[in-house]
Amino acid sequence: MAGRRWELLPDPEPQERSFSIISVDDHLTEPADVFTSRFPEKLRDRAPKLVVQDDGTEAWIYKGRTYADTGLSVVAGRPRAEWTDEVLNLDEMRRACWDVDARVRDMDLDGIWASLCFPSGAWGFTGRVLSMNREEEVGLAAIRAWNSWMIEEWAGAHPERFIAMQLPWLKDPVLAGEEIRRNAERGFVSVSFLESPEKLGLPPITDHAHWEPFFRACVETDTVISLHCGASGFVLQGSPGTGLNTQVSMFPGGAFCAAVDWVWAGIPGRYPDIKIALSEGGIGWVPMAIDRLEYVTEHSAGSPAAAGDWTYDVTPAEALKRNFWFCMLDDPSTLALRHVIGVDHIMFETDYPHADSTWPHSQDLLRERFAGVPFEEGSMIAGGNAATLFRHPLPTTDDWPRIVTSLEPQPAT
Repeated sequence: MAGRRWELLPDPEPQERSFSIISVDDHLTEPADVFTSRFPEKLRDRAPKLVVQDDGTEAWIYKGRTYADTGLSVVAGRPRAEWTDEVLNLDEMRRACWDVDARVRDMDLDGIWASLCFPSGAWGFTGRVLSMNREEEVGLAAIRAWNSWMIEEWAGAHPERFIAMQLPWLKDPVLAGEEIRRNAERGFVSVSFLESPEKLGLPPITDHAHWEPFFRACVETDTVISLHCGASGFVLQGSPGTGLNTQVSMFPGGAFCAAVDWVWAGIPGRYPDIKIALSEGGIGWVPMAIDRLEYVTEHSAGSPAAAGDWTYDVTPAEALKRNFWFCMLDDPSTLALRHVIGVDHIMFETDYPHADSTWPHSQDLLRERFAGVPFEEGSMIAGGNAATLFRHPLPTTDDWPRIVTSLEPQPAT
């Protein structure tokens, strides 16, 4: 740590805007005061605290342990040669990673109208590290503090630019359902959730009686369930020693597994109006999943051994296409099959500020990928579908000029 100095590149040139983009999978790094200022007084000494360690690096202290995100999660604006898995301090990151006003600037540069932001990897994409606390009163306070910060200071600072997504309370589905209803009244339209609760020792989604209060609350409040690959703390692995490249390449496989699991678990069958958005899984696997579900329905699922497994009014493949929305980062080969998937169920993500991010070239990318796609369909994928799903208005013709003139350069360091 001593003496290191990471380089930040100058601001990129603003992108020419062809599409009103809504990114349904971005990430943020929590600033230092998220929790302590929002914890009940009697619990404040047990709130997560950002501290400087002996080696000069910053880390969160919570439950007597340290938590931190690695540099690969905050590569935006850094030379590729300096992408690192070391922990970066807030002042070593591009400010937009943790400062909401700076984030809007970076969205403006890339031509991004609105963004749905998951928490940092330190807490897990559902905040599972916060909620899975043996001291449940502390865990619940941490979840509520994060959610209050999101609605008041992140999404609340620029409500037209952010989709408010909450973190769930995982320990008690009845209380979780109450939180969904309370937060819906505050302006939340989505909740991050675990693709595989059993990975954390919780009942699986097939335990319908257990999860009923949570799912019912989501349906009744029209709260979209956002499933991010790896939210349960598990990603598909390759052979021992193959490392990060193998894991990241397998992310779409995780989305395939989650979607098929949820379909056969009967979640869309039991809740016909439920809305499930998959993040960071791509769309390349979706046609295969549709084909496979249809084939299995006609073969092994119809055997005596599987009798009674599916008793709903739609087929598994129809349930996948009706209740799930899919998220592309860059899937050029699959765009030709967009009508097989359902062009109205495909959305876009920039994954800012991760290593996979399309920032700051998202508009260029979509212009290239949508060159052979009707503009109306490209506009649906870029932002229109997300606007409909999350009930988030697209910009009017007066909004873009106002945003363009608001840009001020951020100096390189």
